[in-house]
Amino acid sequence: MKKSKLSAFKNSFYIESSLSLLLFFTAWGIWWSFFQIWLTNDLGFSGAKVGLIYTFDSAITLVLMFVYGSIQDKLGIKRRLLIGVTILEMLLGPFFTWVYSPLLHSNFILGAFLGSLYLSFAFLAASPTFEALAERMSRRYSFEYGRARAWGSFGYAVSALCAGYLFTISPYIVFWLSSGVSFITFLLMCFGRTKSEKQIKAYENKSEEQHDADKPSFKEILGVFKMKQLWELVIFIIFSGSFYTVFDQQMFPQFFTQFFKTAAQGNTAYGILNSIEVFLEAIMMAIVPWIMKKIGVRRTLMVGVTIMFLRIGLCGLVVSPVGISIVKLFHAPETAIFALAMFRYLTLHFDTRLSATMYMVVGQIAGQIGQIVFSTPLGMLHDHIGYRATFLVISAIVICAAIYAFIILRKDTQEVNGQPLERE
Repeated sequence: MKKSKLSAFKNSFYIESSLSLLLFFTAWGIWWSFFQIWLTNDLGFSGAKVGLIYTFDSAITLVLMFVYGSIQDKLGIKRRLLIGVTILEMLLGPFFTWVYSPLLHSNFILGAFLGSLYLSFAFLAASPTFEALAERMSRRYSFEYGRARAWGSFGYAVSALCAGYLFTISPYIVFWLSSGVSFITFLLMCFGRTKSEKQIKAYENKSEEQHDADKPSFKEILGVFKMKQLWELVIFIIFSGSFYTVFDQQMFPQFFTQFFKTAAQGNTAYGILNSIEVFLEAIMMAIVPWIMKKIGVRRTLMVGVTIMFLRIGLCGLVVSPVGISIVKLFHAPETAIFALAMFRYLTLHFDTRLSATMYMVVGQIAGQIGQIVFSTPLGMLHDHIGYRATFLVISAIVICAAIYAFIILRKDTQEVNGQPLERE
């Protein structure tokens, strides 16, 4: 890094990246954190039907993420793709109010498909694209990616807290608020670009600029699928990271609200708990880069998958709402580790010119494959044996993934084909 961490707020590139992540995750979190509750409690769908919706989401996002990643790698640090995405995000309120909800009731399969098509283009595939651009900017303009990504978690936390109260009034309020925040994001993406020569000269990393100038060819992008190590990582994420949506979004929200006398109390409590967890996640986003420098990227990933195993398993054993709430907070370090350590593992062991594509394939597409595989079967399993037993099944799968990761993950000094790790 050219500049010390203390000068981050003087770096306009850091501020721009942080604001874009803050606004995007605010617009996403205000409705996504209550999406499963809306489908289950407000629209009255079974676990199997909710699982089918998430399966459609994952299947479409699976393809689209590779497309988005390839385009962004070709664009480098240009924002054209994300400008188009934010236009779609502004349509969330009208779409949910006048198209999605009525269609799910009148023609469930068609509604689920069209809804997943929209959500994948506007949010689900856009999330890692925003992250990939910010990570590329951090290497190009000398700031810590984790500190910028922390603002995304902060925005998600604030919006989830507000949604916990607004959702009890009407879920459609949060959908329209998301559209409003997305409009602000659109303005930032269009007009917020720093063009100051002084700032560029002060913060630009010339070696990264020269490296990025050599744009990867489409053949090189497709070449990532020939890498054995990539497929090893894909298998790891399928049986671990994919449970972020299957467990945390598809199952946990309604499971938690069942501890309360009324749905309104449960929704409010969940919003508060989710916000506390994501506030802690924002703090961990700033801490995890330091942890990686202390113990290494590989060990940090192993810590993350171990926390996931314990958290999901304990949700199947703990019986009090206070205990469940404490266990839920384990999600904060786990999410930060999977978001940052996996990205750093890829930029450590692979060509950084392909960082967006690699992150999409390993960090995101693999997770979507896992959701396609697990969403509907686990939704049906929940309908038959209940939440707690299903959680124990998921936990058993994750511990197998942890053992597998211990075997296949490269050490930080092995096959360093990207940016070497700075150790403290």
